Amino acid sequence: MTNFSRLSRRRFLLTAGASAAASILLKGCLGNPPDPSGKTIAQTTPAAKIDPAQAPETPNIKLGYIPIVEAAPLIIAQEKGFFAKYGMTGVKLDKQASWGSMRDNTEIGSAGGGVDGGQYQMPMPHLITEGVITKGNQKIPMYLLAQLITHGNGIALANKHKGQGLGTKINSGKAVFDKLNSAKTPFTAAQTFPAVNQDFWIRYWLAASGINPDTDIKLLTVPSAQTVANMKTGTMDAFSTGDPWPYRIVKDKIGFLATLTAEMWKNHPEEYLALRADWVDKNPKATKALLKGVMEAQQWLDNFDNRKEAAEILAGRNYFNLPAEVLIDPFMGKYDMGDGRVIDDKKMAAYYWKDERGSVSYPYKSHDLWFITESVRWGFVPKEYLTKAKALIDKVNREDIWKEAAKEAGIPEADIPTSTSRGVEEFFDGIKFDPEKPEEYLKSLKIKKVDI
Repeated sequence: MTNFSRLSRRRFLLTAGASAAASILLKGCLGNPPDPSGKTIAQTTPAAKIDPAQAPETPNIKLGYIPIVEAAPLIIAQEKGFFAKYGMTGVKLDKQASWGSMRDNTEIGSAGGGVDGGQYQMPMPHLITEGVITKGNQKIPMYLLAQLITHGNGIALANKHKGQGLGTKINSGKAVFDKLNSAKTPFTAAQTFPAVNQDFWIRYWLAASGINPDTDIKLLTVPSAQTVANMKTGTMDAFSTGDPWPYRIVKDKIGFLATLTAEMWKNHPEEYLALRADWVDKNPKATKALLKGVMEAQQWLDNFDNRKEAAEILAGRNYFNLPAEVLIDPFMGKYDMGDGRVIDDKKMAAYYWKDERGSVSYPYKSHDLWFITESVRWGFVPKEYLTKAKALIDKVNREDIWKEAAKEAGIPEADIPTSTSRGVEEFFDGIKFDPEKPEEYLKSLKIKKVDI
């Protein structure tokens, strides 16, 4: 059993019962609002005339999502009829109580009452494929099909830490951690699922300023929707999660934003669309049809004239169930950080189709490698994963399907990347990740669990 399994399985099991119970409570009251005929909105949208050679094998698929802005392409594709346009008239979006629920429902698949795939933090598809985070270490092959978003995440802190030097660079704020540890009340931070995106963001933020997330603080797993409640009770010092929750903490005047992930790593990869490999292998045309709907939704979302409507759709009772104004400002790149600082820059907003570096939707394999390298850094997987990373990524990352779908959808050649690497990436602390030299990246990091 891997180090990740030994250290984290107990944590997963402790939350599994709560996740399952929450899923039961959610079941039946979420998804698409019915019309008088009993069909969902998407099912009443007629499909466009489809080339018979591209017609999906089935119009039905069940996709899980978490109510954060990363899910927007799935929700917009459903609500604006983009899935139906390509023949996917039976898409069901299933809100998940937590990332633990998403993992569990992926394991059992839609045939067992779970899901066929949907929205995932990285590198969940790779970890599920390898059986690292599944029950009994069962290997369930997954295919990564598209990146859903860049940006849209932040690290929120409780108001009591205002004015203590806790920004993107912590600097003098290091004394806060020492003081709390001396009082035996360690700084308590949370992410939404261990060993994936939002865990990596808070770990990188701390480690870049010389704070070891494994020894200098207490790091917990808490579902996104519980962030506001936990911050209100005073039991949480910091939280790493996706919008709208960091900004909601500011709007409710219970915390402030220390940093946006867009400040930590400009145009960074975030969450992805992935499906169980058995579903894709059985339904290759339906997979491409689904991708085409997602791509069209991503392009629609990147038109800022559509962002107000997008916020209203996402905020609805069947999806995020919160005021639309909590979403609209961040969607436009405007963040009241809650500590007197205001960011008003569209380049800092969430993007879904293209950003300053090029394609957002295309699943660059170089990004998969960074997530796996970070997994090695923190001891979530053995060091040997560096040597097997290419083979694992080639098995999971189906950029070839993305390209086929893009060409069938008439996407201009200029918007279809010709390289599977986005090249060298640079972080706010000056550290660089060269996908040709992941070992060098690890060697350059002062705080890590792996010896290299």
